[in-house]
Amino acid sequence: MSADVTKTPLSAPSAGPRGLILEAGSPAARCFEAPALDVPEVPASALEGQARTTSPNLPHVTEVEIARHYHHLATMNFGVDSGSYPLGSCTMKYNPRVNEDACRLEGFAGLHPYQPLSTAQGALELMVSLADALAEVSGLPGVTLQPAAGAHGELTAIMVFRAYHAANGDVRKRVVIPDSAHGTNPATVAMCGYEVTTIPSNERGGVDMEALRAALDIDVAAFMLTNPNTLGLFDENISEITAAVHAVGALAYCDGANMNAIMGKARPGDMGFDALHINLHKTFSTPHGGGGPGAGPVCVSAALAPFLPGPLPVRLDDGTFGLAWPEKSIGRVRSFFGNFGVLVRAYAYVLALGGEGLREASEQAVLSANYLKERLKGAYWLPYDRTCMHEFVLSGAKLRKQYGVHTLDVAKRLLDYGFHPPTIYFPQIVDEAIMIEPTETESLADLDRFADAMIAIAGEAATDPDLLHGAPYTTPVRRLDEARAVKQPDLRWRPAASE
Repeated sequence: MSADVTKTPLSAPSAGPRGLILEAGSPAARCFEAPALDVPEVPASALEGQARTTSPNLPHVTEVEIARHYHHLATMNFGVDSGSYPLGSCTMKYNPRVNEDACRLEGFAGLHPYQPLSTAQGALELMVSLADALAEVSGLPGVTLQPAAGAHGELTAIMVFRAYHAANGDVRKRVVIPDSAHGTNPATVAMCGYEVTTIPSNERGGVDMEALRAALDIDVAAFMLTNPNTLGLFDENISEITAAVHAVGALAYCDGANMNAIMGKARPGDMGFDALHINLHKTFSTPHGGGGPGAGPVCVSAALAPFLPGPLPVRLDDGTFGLAWPEKSIGRVRSFFGNFGVLVRAYAYVLALGGEGLREASEQAVLSANYLKERLKGAYWLPYDRTCMHEFVLSGAKLRKQYGVHTLDVAKRLLDYGFHPPTIYFPQIVDEAIMIEPTETESLADLDRFADAMIAIAGEAATDPDLLHGAPYTTPVRRLDEARAVKQPDLRWRPAASE
C-alpha cells in the first residue's frame, strides 16, 4: 500500500456549506413562511415579563442550503457503510438492509404498547420465537427480552442472582471478576451492592485457576467471565472454572458481548454458566453505535427463570400469545417489552441465516481474525500467540520503545488510510494494546487492505516517526487536544459579540 496519503483526501469534498448552519445563507434567505394566524393574537399585556425582547438568532437559509448542509455533515461521519470498522469487542459489522425493511413494516412499526394483546399477536409471536431461538443458541431455557443493552443485561442478570440467593436465605458479599473483564462488570457489581474481587489472568490469557480457587468461598455470590474474553481467547479451563464456582454455592455469569465468535459452535449453558446476556446490537444484526438503540436479552438456567423480570411474552395453551409474570420476578427493568425494533431486526437475521448460517457467520469471523493476526504479528508484538476467536490483541509497545511511536499514533494514522481505528489501550493488561475485530462481513480483499495499511504504518514508525505524531492529515478535523477536551470541555456554541 502506498504510504503517500498525507496530501490526498480520502474522498473529493462535497458541495455545500462547510461551517455551522448559522454561518450559511444570508439575511434575506428563507425556506418557510408561517401562514397568517387564524386565532386571536395574544395581547402583549398577557405576555408581560415572558416575551423575548430580541429575536432568536436563527439561521437564514433556503431549503436547498439546509439539505446540502446536513448531507455534508452525513458524509463526514464514518460507519460500516463507509469502510472497515475493526472495533475490537464491539462487532461493528455490516447489517443487511432487509432487516431494516422488516422492522419498518407497518404491522410492527405502527404498534402501540397499550393496544389490546389480541391486536398484537404477531408481535408477541415474534418475541416468543426470538426468545426460543436465543434459548437454543445459549443453551439456557429462561429468556427475557427487556434489557435495553449489554450493560443493562448484565445488571439484570446480577439482580436475578441476588434475588435467587435471597430466596434461599443466602447472604453473600462478593463477586469475582478477572482482570480482562469489560469495565461494565465491576460497575454492575457495585450497583448491585456487592464488593469486587479481581483475579489475574494466566500466561495463556485465561483465568488463573489458582487465583480463582483462592478467591472463592461462601461469601462469593457470582463469578463474571467474558468467554471468549477481551483478549479474543476462549478459556481452555471453562468447565473447571464453572465447577469451582458452583462448588461454593456461587453462580457463573457469562458476559455475552463476544457471542459473535461462538454462535452454533458452543453454548454457554453447556459450559456451566447460569446466566448470559446477548448483545443483539452486536451479534444479531442491528445498527450499533451512536448511543443506540440496543438490546441485551438475558438467558438463564431453569432454576433462575422464576426470578426473571416480567412480564414475559408467552405461548398460551390455546395457541394464542399473551403475557405472564414469573413467580418470583424481580419486576420490570424496562418500560413495556424492550426495544421492539431491535428485536424485529434480530429475528429477521435469525430467520434469514438459520442455524447453519449463524454457525457459518461465527466460523468466518474467527477465520478472519486469525488471518489478520498471522499477517500482523511480525509488524507488531503479539502477547498471546495462540489461536484466537473473533478478535485478537496486538501491542505497540515495541514501536514506543524503539521509535517513540505510541498506539494512539498508529490509530490516528489509520484514519489517513481510510480505516476506522480499532479499540486501543484495552484491555489494560496489555501494554499499548491494539484490539482488532474484523468480523465476518469483511472480504478477503478488505482484510488485506487493512493488513497492508497496518504494516505500512509500522514501517513509517521506523523511518519517519514524526509523520505518525502529526496524523491524521486527510480528515475533516486534524488531531485534537484530547487531554484538554477532557479537562476543559466546551460543549456550547456562542455567537460572536457582533451578533
